[in-house]
Amino acid sequence: MLEVVLVAPQIATNTGNIVRLCANVGARLHVVRPLGFDLDAAALRRGGLDYHELTDTQIHDTWEGCRAALGAERRWFATTTRAPHRRYDEVDYRAGDVVVFGCEATGLGDVLVAEFSRDRRLHIPMRPSNRSLNLANAVSVVAYEAWRQRDFAGAATGSFEESLRTGR
Repeated sequence: MLEVVLVAPQIATNTGNIVRLCANVGARLHVVRPLGFDLDAAALRRGGLDYHELTDTQIHDTWEGCRAALGAERRWFATTTRAPHRRYDEVDYRAGDVVVFGCEATGLGDVLVAEFSRDRRLHIPMRPSNRSLNLANAVSVVAYEAWRQRDFAGAATGSFEESLRTGR
């Protein structure tokens, strides 16, 4: 469905929560080094619970390596608070779209944001004087909007217990 890219995430718990989110919405996760934590950190495991094996997660050593691995033929979007930008819900998301999120402290740097055309720079509206959302929350907002637009394709149709029995 969606390719989620985290560039230089710093907080293991956020990344663990995003692992869990990607498992739940059917997105693939790409993490670009450097990381602010060890990949086997307890906080990463705690945030992701047992969802690591349910999520296709790729680790990339560089931004350029991530771009090359995913390919230029996809639609790439950057999340940013910098103007000009487009609201995240104004996009008609398609399977294979890539949405890039920056690190918790600084977001995406100016050089990286400059790689995206103005109509591919997305923001999530916030109240005045607020600077940002938690990274895991921001990814959730965008991922669920993309999935909603696809009518929640692949979502479980019954209880958790029923889905274990039927695989749906």
